Amino acid sequence: MDHLWEDITDDEDFLELVHHVHPQAPQVYRDRPDHFNIWNDTEFKARFRLEKQVVRFIIDELSEQISSVTDRNQAVTPTEMVCTALRFLATGSFLQVVGDFGGIHKSTASRKIYMVLEAIAQLAQHFVRMPRTEAEVTNVRKGFFNIAKLPRCVGALDCTHVKIQSPGGIDAESYRNRKGFFSDNVQAICSSDLKFQDIVCRWPGSAHDSNIFRNSRVRNDFENGVYGDNLLVADSGYTIKPYVITPLLNPHTRAEHLFNEAQI
Repeated sequence: MDHLWEDITDDEDFLELVHHVHPQAPQVYRDRPDHFNIWNDTEFKARFRLEKQVVRFIIDELSEQISSVTDRNQAVTPTEMVCTALRFLATGSFLQVVGDFGGIHKSTASRKIYMVLEAIAQLAQHFVRMPRTEAEVTNVRKGFFNIAKLPRCVGALDCTHVKIQSPGGIDAESYRNRKGFFSDNVQAICSSDLKFQDIVCRWPGSAHDSNIFRNSRVRNDFENGVYGDNLLVADSGYTIKPYVITPLLNPHTRAEHLFNEAQI
C-alpha cells in the first residue's frame, strides 16, 4: 500500500488511487412500475388509499412544482413521486420498502416524499378554508340543514389523536394522551360533505380539545363576528357558546331528544 502513495504526483493520481482502494459501485437503474396500469381500481385504492382519479388530480396540481428540470439519469417523474409519497403515507413503512415498491433508492424516495409533501402543504390554503363569501356560507348551511334540519350550521368541530413516536426531550410526556400513547391532538372542522375546512395540528396529545379550540384562529373569528350568526356543532367536550352548539346532557322532553338527534 505504501508504494502506491509514493507514485502520487498530482490530483489525478490521487483520484485514481481512491478509486483503486474504494471502487465505486456501478449505478443501477431499477424498473419503475406503472401503478396506474398494473393495478385495477380496487387494487390501486388498497395500496394508496385513494382512487385513481383523485391521484391524477393531485399529480396535475403538483406537476409544475415537483417536475425535474432535466430528464437526465432517468429523473423521477411527478407521477412516480406522488405515488411514492402516497404509498409512504398509506403504509407508514420504511423508506427502503417504499423505495423498492417504486423502483427507486431509499435516499431518492426520502427526498421526493419531502418534496411532494411540501408542495401539498403549499396548496392547503386553496382547499382547506372556512366559507367566507355569502354563496359559500349559504351552500354549507344548506348541506347541514338537508341532513337533519339544523339551521345556521357552517361546520362540525372535533379533535382526533394522530399516533406518533415519542419525540424525546424534556417535553416528551406532554405528547402522551389520556389513552397512554404518544400523539398529536389535531383539531378539524368539516363541512356536511366531509371536506376539511380548517385544521389545527400543533398541539401535543395531552392538550384538551376545548383548550385547542379556545386558542384557535377560528374561535377568534367567531368571537369577532366574522361568521355572523352562523355556528358550529361539537360534542359535549366543548363549552357551549352562541356559536358552538353541543348536545343536551340530560334530555327529557321530546323536543330535547329531537334536538340531540339533529345535533348529533
